[in-house]
Amino acid sequence: MGITYTMLYIPIIILVVFSFNDAEMSFVWKGFSWRWYQALFQSVEVWNALYNSLIVACSSVMLSLILGVLFVFYSAGTRLSRLVVAFYGTLAAPEIVLAIGLLSLFSFFGVPLGMVTLIAGHTLLGLGYVVPMVYDRFSELDYRLTEASLDLGATRTQTFFRIIVPLLSPALLAAALLVFIISLDDFLISFFCAGASTLTLPMYIFSVLRTGATPLVNALSTLLLCVSSLCVLIFSSLRVKSQLF
Repeated sequence: MGITYTMLYIPIIILVVFSFNDAEMSFVWKGFSWRWYQALFQSVEVWNALYNSLIVACSSVMLSLILGVLFVFYSAGTRLSRLVVAFYGTLAAPEIVLAIGLLSLFSFFGVPLGMVTLIAGHTLLGLGYVVPMVYDRFSELDYRLTEASLDLGATRTQTFFRIIVPLLSPALLAAALLVFIISLDDFLISFFCAGASTLTLPMYIFSVLRTGATPLVNALSTLLLCVSSLCVLIFSSLRVKSQLF
């Protein structure tokens, strides 16, 4: 077990250490320096890629949450609730299969690749996480609260916004963080669905590695690692709170 964890974390430690390297090449250590972090914040290409990644991540989070919650709530007690199992398919199938399938679908209907197709792909990927998480939390709610709201004269829409959404808020926030992390770090769907006009951070790292790795890539990867780790910690704490309450 110790050897397994060592093999997993040694490359990450080396990545972080060499992000402070003063050399031009990432595999030759010449001394400690902050120069690559300074160059990172001064790079226009990095800021453009970050801007695109944030737009895609935030859009996919909003769309996947809205579509997922509406599906779970309005399909409850109907035959549509059986389709919840279909959303587990995106988790079971390899992501490369989903990416190629989306590319084939867009090509068949003649949809030009760009920001819209990229958001659509990440939204579909996010639904595979949002729907199961929200459905599990929704199935644990006391149905008498919904019945009491309807008996007191509230409409189904009022019950949804005033009763269901507040009770689902821990699961919704946890799902939002998870989808945000997955969208921000995703490469396969971005590579197949973004086209030549849209560049995200993972695609930027891939393009730089093809021309020769520098400690700039290590610095960018280290920052992404920190952001993802912070989101995972928040996600784990929210999951614990939702299970306790």
